[in-house]
Amino acid sequence: MYTAHIPLNFQKITTFTKSLYKLCKGGYNYSISNDEVVEVIPDFARCFFYFVFIFEGDEKMTSVPKLFGCAVFNETVMKDRLPTATYKAFKNALLKGEPLDLPIANIIANAMKDWALEKGATHFTHWFQPMTGITAEKHESFITPTADGRVIMDFSGKELVQGEPDASSFPSGGLRATFEARGYTAWDPTSYAFIKDGCLCIPTAFCSYTGDVLDKKTPLLRSMCCVDRAARRILKLFGENSEKVTTTVGPEQEYFLVDKDMFDKRRDLRFTGRTLLGAMPPKGQELDDHYFGMIKPRVMAFMKELDEELWKLGVLAKTEHNEVAPAQHELAPIFTSTNVATDHNQLTMELMQKIARKHNLVCLLHEKPFDGVNGSGKHNNWSLGTVEGENLLDPGDEPYKNRRFLVFLAAVIKAVDEYQDLLRISVASAGNDHRLGANEAPPAIVSMFLGTELTNVLKAIEEGAEYKPESEGELKLSGEVLPALKKDNTDRNRTSPFAFTGNKFEFRMVGSAQSIAGPNVILNTIVAEELDQFADKLEKAADLDAAVLKLVKKTVAAHKRIIFNGDGYTDAWVEEAKSRGLLNLKSTPEALPYLVKDKNIKLFVKHGIFTEAEIRSRLEISLEGYSKAIRIEALTMLDMLFKDVLPAASAYGADLTNAVLSKKQLGISGCFEEELASKVSTLASLLYTGAEKLKVDLAEVVKTSAQAEADYYHDVVLKDMGTLREAADELEKLMGGKYLPYPTYGELLFGVN
Repeated sequence: MYTAHIPLNFQKITTFTKSLYKLCKGGYNYSISNDEVVEVIPDFARCFFYFVFIFEGDEKMTSVPKLFGCAVFNETVMKDRLPTATYKAFKNALLKGEPLDLPIANIIANAMKDWALEKGATHFTHWFQPMTGITAEKHESFITPTADGRVIMDFSGKELVQGEPDASSFPSGGLRATFEARGYTAWDPTSYAFIKDGCLCIPTAFCSYTGDVLDKKTPLLRSMCCVDRAARRILKLFGENSEKVTTTVGPEQEYFLVDKDMFDKRRDLRFTGRTLLGAMPPKGQELDDHYFGMIKPRVMAFMKELDEELWKLGVLAKTEHNEVAPAQHELAPIFTSTNVATDHNQLTMELMQKIARKHNLVCLLHEKPFDGVNGSGKHNNWSLGTVEGENLLDPGDEPYKNRRFLVFLAAVIKAVDEYQDLLRISVASAGNDHRLGANEAPPAIVSMFLGTELTNVLKAIEEGAEYKPESEGELKLSGEVLPALKKDNTDRNRTSPFAFTGNKFEFRMVGSAQSIAGPNVILNTIVAEELDQFADKLEKAADLDAAVLKLVKKTVAAHKRIIFNGDGYTDAWVEEAKSRGLLNLKSTPEALPYLVKDKNIKLFVKHGIFTEAEIRSRLEISLEGYSKAIRIEALTMLDMLFKDVLPAASAYGADLTNAVLSKKQLGISGCFEEELASKVSTLASLLYTGAEKLKVDLAEVVKTSAQAEADYYHDVVLKDMGTLREAADELEKLMGGKYLPYPTYGELLFGVN
């Protein structure tokens, strides 16, 4: 017996779906045909599937435009609710980067409050991004007392523009003492306010009482202003006047989903976000069967809800699929301005974790949750364009003739080469150290992939030769049955840290748990620096065309060492990179000191991104963060060993020993239990001895400086943990199933249906 789902607005169904409905109801074979399609559905079940899929899918998709941005105080809402003069004043201030007058702010705040109340919000918060890498918020209600003992709902322009959270407990790297608590938040009108969990969230910047920058948003906004000014200088040389140039980003977010019940049984996942112990299961990712494979129903339900919640917040969630590793997935958005993309990525990570719990899942954002299995990154697709809609990194059909494009390309090449240390620092973290260079992510060596065509164009310019483009190819797959495919002029390179991919650069080194603010501050600033240098030279040129070719030629000759189109995973590349003079900063403690090199301090101070004190504070914060992360992991490992692993090994060993004694009483010799008990005992002894050594080493941490402490954790503590893991994982392979103290890799990676 089949029951058809009858939609309420049946009269709106197309003729095609009406026919399918009749077929479902009657249960007969039916044929529908027109000039293009002849569809014969031989049985009721297939027809019912097609009917529900086609109608319900179409019906829900038509509601997405209405759903999108419904929780955002966006352009549409502002146009509808603000007086025309107020709206124009707001837009003009945004375009020119000028502050809003308080009367204008009061009108906007009142409209924002009324809209939020209609959406069910009772509170507001200044939503900011401190140096923790996550977001922060302090909720305040709209209530204001009246003289007669009642309350009204009020929200002023002053409350919109400025807030005052306590700044004493956020990382400051020495900029603030514990007793110096006052801090300020300032409204960022370039990013729309939104409603989350019944609260109006106002994106803001965050600084101390003395004006020192304590967040990730302020430097990002400053860097965007720098690249805007520098890029417009270049455009002006080519006779182009843009109102504004902005960088855009589309961050592809990778993540793992594991069963919450299993997650709760592992101390390491709960405390550190990654497994500190765990042997590889019989099957991993070697068959490549998970990548782009069928999405499991439970995961699909999570993705569906995630999409809907992101769309409500105006996040342009576009692509979702299974990634390479079992239990690993990816979400990719459409490009938007870097500031907004950064806010949206923070929201994406927050919602991933929140929504996963509703499906009895846990979202792991750590860069390397499972040793021996691919880790997760966040591919930062970065581009440069005008507000008029022109992509400045689009080479066009004839890139060798596109002088403007060549200038911007040369600036990026020079920037990446001269500031490769800063790009490496921008992705440095304890988690990402496990991923970079592990034959699943780009190596720690920064290089650029340009592809065949652009490499040949630059080579011809460098050699003063005429460039002869290759004709566009076509791929014929099956005679006349399938249409010919247009072949791109270059392949992709997944091993490259910084790859040109058509009209953007994909910075693949960013870790999955990281804020994208830091990497984009670096990208924007270093490109702005090179564009300014180019503008200084080209503005003096009598013959712009000749000057551009000369500049590009000189730049390529001086910085071509950074261009590498080959396999970045090979040992041969490590040696070649060394011979080219490229940096290979394998660990976070090794990379971070480069932040305070003279050239880097001068860069940030020159462009007003940071003061020298703010730069040094960030070094301190990063070093402390690294040391704290490793310490937490080490203490968690000791907790697991003494409370889980060693007691389980003891119980298993005791049962094996009793089995040996029982068999010997029966005169049975050479029993396997005796050999197995010996192995378990030996490994358990190694674990106990190693754990005691780790305890001692943790008590003797060198604390003469933040750098010395981070070096110690890397050189001593991590080494201890690696030795312990080898023994623990070997022991796990020998343990009987009922003795295993926590879910194994196999259960975690393949346990979600």
